Amino acid sequence: MISAVILTKNEEEDISDCIKSLSWCDEVVVVDDNSEDKTTDIAKKLNAKIYTHSVNNDFSSQRNFALSKTKGNWILFVDADERIPDALAFEISNIVHQITDQALGKFTGFYIRRTDIMWGRQLRYGETGKIKLLRLAKKDAGKWEGKVHEKWKVKGDIGVLRNSIIHYPHKTFQEFLKEINFYTTIRAEELHKKGSNATFMSIIIYPLGKFLFNYFIRLGLLDGIPGLIVAAAMSFHSFLVRGKLWLLDVKHE
Repeated sequence: MISAVILTKNEEEDISDCIKSLSWCDEVVVVDDNSEDKTTDIAKKLNAKIYTHSVNNDFSSQRNFALSKTKGNWILFVDADERIPDALAFEISNIVHQITDQALGKFTGFYIRRTDIMWGRQLRYGETGKIKLLRLAKKDAGKWEGKVHEKWKVKGDIGVLRNSIIHYPHKTFQEFLKEINFYTTIRAEELHKKGSNATFMSIIIYPLGKFLFNYFIRLGLLDGIPGLIVAAAMSFHSFLVRGKLWLLDVKHE
């Protein structure tokens, strides 16, 4: 049995297409962070199971809560702005039903490639060009860790699927910046609690190095203007994390 999980917060524009792309799953579980739009109403009409649960700036906790609400022995995590194309759905279904075969039985989870389509253009290079995410695993194989940019820590052998999730992030640049501001605050607070410190040099050099690496070494420049925007925005992300961390250090001196 395959359970799909979607975490939501005001996702009325995306939730319908996301759930429809999961119609082949045995159940769809939506864990909603107190949406103020029609997200849950739309999800209910599409027969998803809805749970309201506050994120409280801890996305691993939210994902682990979602895990506890699923009935399947295999869990697929999907974001609301992602879609599962038919080829990937077919591959996952086959893998799960053939997992008893000797060649596949050792796997407890699978990385899935993700293709980003931003402002009408597929990003083939840069930071997102070759991204793989652990999104499919046995329910009891592990837990999520990290308050933001969380990772599924799964025990056992991890395979890689051939087909990709389709991702439609950041419909506007304003939305992109809003998300960067939100996530960098959580990340800075997380690092501060771990005792990490930001220095003058790290605030300058790390973001600059990240831009040069993503735009030139990873060839983000070949993605045109969207590639430039993503490289610059993710460099700004690194700058904000370290800048906010420095402010937290000063505040608590």
